[in-house]
Amino acid sequence: MARVAYRVSHLSKTFPKQRRPANDDLSFEILEGEIFGLLGDNGAGKTTLVRQMVNLLRPDRGTIELFGRDVATHPGFVTMTVGYMPQRGSALNRLTVAEALYLTAHLRGLTRRQAAAERDELLELLRLTGIRNRSSERLSGGQRRLVQLAVAMAGRPPVLILDEPTNELDPANRRHVWDVLRDRNERHRTTIVLITHDAIEAEKVIERVGIMREGRFVALGRPADLKRAVSPRRHVELSFVPGKEPALPDGITPWRRTEDTWWLTVDHGQVPALLAALDFTTVTDIRLHSATLEDLYLHYVS
Repeated sequence: MARVAYRVSHLSKTFPKQRRPANDDLSFEILEGEIFGLLGDNGAGKTTLVRQMVNLLRPDRGTIELFGRDVATHPGFVTMTVGYMPQRGSALNRLTVAEALYLTAHLRGLTRRQAAAERDELLELLRLTGIRNRSSERLSGGQRRLVQLAVAMAGRPPVLILDEPTNELDPANRRHVWDVLRDRNERHRTTIVLITHDAIEAEKVIERVGIMREGRFVALGRPADLKRAVSPRRHVELSFVPGKEPALPDGITPWRRTEDTWWLTVDHGQVPALLAALDFTTVTDIRLHSATLEDLYLHYVS
């Protein structure tokens, strides 16, 4: 049975001159080796929550435990255990990319030789070798985000907390980052907490999700379970030879039609009957879609 990496209990935080709490009585757990997603609109309380989880912000009430230790009373343990990538800010200051990675790995307990090897591995892994000797002032926004991710990963901390890690990245680098994070989780059982607005991309990697609105969780669980509860129906896109419209079982009618394509919505239990009724000598394509994480997100935040 997996250990609990984070245990958050009755966490609340209200900033001065704000009537509504940024976090309002939050309680949840994140298991070791889990990829946990935090979704929500701007101002939902996601960044406030993770800043408290890495001990950069003190709650008004409640507790946060990291592998059984209170983060407020064990700040050094948090620093050594968690690699944090904030939404904004420079990971480098006046250091070069290579220097920042080496020093971070060394400060997290690696020997000089190990830190140098870790630096070189991360430069290669995140495609940063060509800018290894540049300082932060000479990096583009996308390059800076990749370096921030590399710094968070340096020293192989058992927990990564990443706030919008693919912001400012082009599509190829976004896909590569998701691949890197999946691999790090599978190879090293790294616990990853992922804060993002991009529900479509997040769905590819997360195992459980918390959707926040106005400082509270409005949904918490596995995406598949939450989607079934919200939308037990299936969306069907049915293409066929023009002029040869397929026969459909009783009770199923298209809600949109073109000359060669119908769009249907059916209950989960109707799918076998639909497939059995179709003449696949005239049906050219059929696509079944369940609700997406984006559908779930929009349902709960609207």
